[in-house]
Amino acid sequence: MQTNAANEELVREFCTAFSRRDVDELLGYFADDAVYHNIPLAPAQGKDAIRATLETYVPGSPEIEFVTHHLASAGDVVFTERTDKMTFGGKQVTLPVAGVFEIQDGKIKAWRDYFDLQQFMNPS
Repeated sequence: MQTNAANEELVREFCTAFSRRDVDELLGYFADDAVYHNIPLAPAQGKDAIRATLETYVPGSPEIEFVTHHLASAGDVVFTERTDKMTFGGKQVTLPVAGVFEIQDGKIKAWRDYFDLQQFMNPS
């Protein structure tokens, strides 16, 4: 079992990695049977499904930044309060997000993001 500090650092590194927009790098943070669930949408189960989800927005956004405002952990669970900034469909999106990560053996086993889907789909 990793320490809270190690789990927190893994999540910080993962969030920072989004700015490099490298889907293969991002997939390296996940366990093979991980789940990525943007709560308003259906969950992506396993690396192939996670890749497909990431491919919908990572390569097409010329710039991505996850700004972490707060991060806390208890055991293998890490909570983040973030503002995710990206371009989606040619529009700048600035999205408040609450994220929950479950870490197992130094990899992300589950990632759930809670956000307003309408704000994502209809940026101002």
